[in-house]
Amino acid sequence: MLISATNTTGRLADVEVRRVLTELLARADLDGKRVLVIIPDGTRSAPIPLMFQLLQDLLGDKVAALDYLVALGTHPPMDDAALSRLVGTTVEDGRAGNSRIFNHRWDLPETFLTLGTLAAAEVEELSAGRLSQDVSVRLNRLVGNPDGPSEYDQLLVCGPVFPHEVAGFSGGNKYFVPGIAGPEIINLTHWLGALLTSREIIGVTNTPVRQMIDRAAALIPTPRLCLALVMSGETLHGLFAGSMDESWQAATRLSAELDIVWVERPYRRVLSVMPELYDDLWTAAKGMYKLEPAIADGGEVVIFAPHIREISYVHGDVIDEVGYNVRDFFLRQWNDYKSYPWGVLAHSTHLRGAGTYENGVERPRIRVTLATGISRERCARVGLGYMDPTTVEPQEWTDREDEGILLVKRAGESLYRVRSSE
Repeated sequence: MLISATNTTGRLADVEVRRVLTELLARADLDGKRVLVIIPDGTRSAPIPLMFQLLQDLLGDKVAALDYLVALGTHPPMDDAALSRLVGTTVEDGRAGNSRIFNHRWDLPETFLTLGTLAAAEVEELSAGRLSQDVSVRLNRLVGNPDGPSEYDQLLVCGPVFPHEVAGFSGGNKYFVPGIAGPEIINLTHWLGALLTSREIIGVTNTPVRQMIDRAAALIPTPRLCLALVMSGETLHGLFAGSMDESWQAATRLSAELDIVWVERPYRRVLSVMPELYDDLWTAAKGMYKLEPAIADGGEVVIFAPHIREISYVHGDVIDEVGYNVRDFFLRQWNDYKSYPWGVLAHSTHLRGAGTYENGVERPRIRVTLATGISRERCARVGLGYMDPTTVEPQEWTDREDEGILLVKRAGESLYRVRSSE
């Protein structure tokens, strides 16, 4: 079952979005059922207010419950004001009309229910021999109980698909892992992505990480459907609705067409201007991930975000301890670092990028410089360059591609690649 609508040259009309939703929901036969919609937080570009309103219009009077769960991963919970902006209507005490809107409280043990375990042999097979250990699959208990009654009859994932540094492309089952998952499977999948390296994974559909995510999500007992959105900037260009795999696969094909920018040669300097939907470096690091493949050896990416004053609201203390380092820095000293959260180590290597560590000397392939509200001293402490954001004039970076200098005005979602590497 795949229902779709696309407009690659302009904004997909609301009437087309409504048509796709109407047909999907009619086929799903949800009358009288309890429905839980999994949605992204405010760090993803998507017309969630439109989707929220249409779902309320089409399902609100027909189902026994229509609730929403924000797939935070390990991002900070959203308060009522932030949730109101996210869904486009007033949220009070976690409610919008008759619908409850839940934050995924990854920080509370009672959030989770263990759905099963991926055995070491299966992890080894899925990771192509890079990892071999049992891993518990704990997800938010709202998605269902394999050993008893579940609170909901139908899960509906609604979110955008972009090139992604860990999974290859975001969306689909990634809303379950890491979106509403426990730390065990989050850490394992992210560290697998780090072992493979972001530069090799990003923008690739069938990755070992995605296979592991899909295998973990298959343990969910409640039926799942997907509304996969394809954006370019803040504009919706495609909607694919149906089964988790088929709709996601179709969305990745359109995302590859719209969200991958092919350039003729690598750049020596890039200014990544980060929009305010990224409020710490943990999320704004996408300004590096999406540009790394298009930066020349020895080049530099400058993350320009004067509004950002924190490395990570959740993981900042750990990052202050381990710093930002290339993958082999950690691997060559694994006994010293293996007790840290592997997801944080993965973030560290993804932001630092490719490089080597030999004879105690670390040689990153490119330089990463912050022009943010994070101090010079803290940048130095974690191993990143510093630039005073008040000295940055984006217009000075404009129209200088022939000099090997690139300005990306809204960085973080479009992936840049050199055409010769296709």
